[in-house]
Amino acid sequence: MNYKEIVTKAVIGKGKKTLNKTYEMKTEEVPNTILGCWVINHKFSGNKSNDLININGNFDVNVWYSYDNDTKTSVSTKNFSYNEMLKLNAKSDNTTNEEIVVRSLKQPSVTNVEIKDGNVVMDIEKELGVELIGDTKVKVTVEDEEDEYDILEDVNEEKKIEEKIEEEVKEDYIN
Repeated sequence: MNYKEIVTKAVIGKGKKTLNKTYEMKTEEVPNTILGCWVINHKFSGNKSNDLININGNFDVNVWYSYDNDTKTSVSTKNFSYNEMLKLNAKSDNTTNEEIVVRSLKQPSVTNVEIKDGNVVMDIEKELGVELIGDTKVKVTVEDEEDEYDILEDVNEEKKIEEKIEEEVKEDYIN
């Protein structure tokens, strides 16, 4: 048997991680009540540094709150940046041209928000998925001989032979 090597792109490492972090935001006025808090505009990218995947990202947080003894409302927006280092186990050592694909499996969302010392403090959770794609080699067996074709019978020819046999059969042979 002969073997051939095929170079192809394949997922050579894959993982996901749920990340929780507490962020703090100062508003223009001292808030009395938090009326709403949401995360928008999540952007991120990843690159490989040795055996680690470095993910840089940012998102905006909007906080709707009341102030002045709950008689007025306002919305404050702040952009937060993050940097996460993740260890990804690659399944193959002999790869080249590696590419990092980062996906947001769960968009950042606020899991808890409260007012502490006049500032808004919020817990934000997100889940990121990472795939490491690289060129890798696959060995396959190759047959030495050329592919041989089976000789096919003509269906019409078979019917003709069957009809001829039926004609030649003498039904009164036993008599």
